[in-house]
Amino acid sequence: MRVKSATTCRPASSVRRRNPEVKAAAHHTETGFQNPDPGLRIAGDFWRWQRERRRSGVPHPPALGYEAFAAQWSQKPDFTLADDAAPRVWWLGHACVLLRVDGLWVITDPVLSRRASPLSFAGPSRKVRCVVDVAALPAIDVVLISHNHYDHLDSATVRALARRSQSQARATRFLVPLGLASKLRGWGCADVHELDWWQRHEHASLSFDCVPAQHWSARGLFDRNRTLWCGWTVRSRRFGFYFAGDTGYWSGLAEIAKRTGAIDLAALPIGAYAPRWFMQGQHIDPQQAVQLHRELGARHSLAIHWGSFELADDALDEPPQQLQAALAAAGLNQRDFWLLRQGESRAIQDYRTAIDEQHRHGLPSTNQRESSFNSRQ
Repeated sequence: MRVKSATTCRPASSVRRRNPEVKAAAHHTETGFQNPDPGLRIAGDFWRWQRERRRSGVPHPPALGYEAFAAQWSQKPDFTLADDAAPRVWWLGHACVLLRVDGLWVITDPVLSRRASPLSFAGPSRKVRCVVDVAALPAIDVVLISHNHYDHLDSATVRALARRSQSQARATRFLVPLGLASKLRGWGCADVHELDWWQRHEHASLSFDCVPAQHWSARGLFDRNRTLWCGWTVRSRRFGFYFAGDTGYWSGLAEIAKRTGAIDLAALPIGAYAPRWFMQGQHIDPQQAVQLHRELGARHSLAIHWGSFELADDALDEPPQQLQAALAAAGLNQRDFWLLRQGESRAIQDYRTAIDEQHRHGLPSTNQRESSFNSRQ
């Protein structure tokens, strides 16, 4: 294992209350971090939002009711479908994606608890029951954490993964953005590595790039932006995956594919986007997700961050409807941008084989695609 930088940047280190090297990177501040485009407004008048949503009675229940929605959009996952002949992805709800690639199991933002909250009795609760628990998961090799919000970093799930790691043949490795390593070690995680934006970590046959996102961090009232937030790319010799985590739209997001390599599958958030005056700086909407899919040049995208928790004003069944409309307007469909049930999986065809098939129909050859792919790494 080694950590290296995709560009020149300082080594990853724990974030102190005052950062003596505030000029080390543009997104570092004296007390933590800021966005790649700090001019984009994050949130706004929180109490105005709360007053307006109470008056409006939003979010509304799904059109067919919660029970019918859960039956329509969830199923028991089948991990025996894993076939090392091709990468496979499972959507396990919200931002939790399980990836099988090169014989390794990688999971993103595992939150398998009933609530996304610091409290067991209050805070956002699941409207669709979690399709799996930690005990039923395969032996996880790598956990990717995007940031510290409770719907992305869950103490109970992480602690359970850390305990389970002790009995695995291969210990679970946790990759986190700057400032989170000490918290995870306190939760029992023995193998933790924290990275800054554009730093790369290599593990077995895979490389992981910590990439920028337009968001923020906090777990309490007095720690806003003290730890970093990020997305991740995962790359094997033949496959590229991008996990956006939480992000608002920012013109620099397209740079991720240019700097880390071609993307075969992008996991992009489509929910928790309303009202736009409050959410647009921190969460993309379905229309922006389709725009980002195209700007990244992703071969496929997977819709995440919807259908589990009511975190904003959009109803649980609104994001997939809006996504389908945005795809139709862009001349795309669900073969391009996947809407999976929670627990459902899909195999990702080896991109070189796919390009060979395209070549038989008169499109660029594998060698041309490989040349382009290698030039971006």
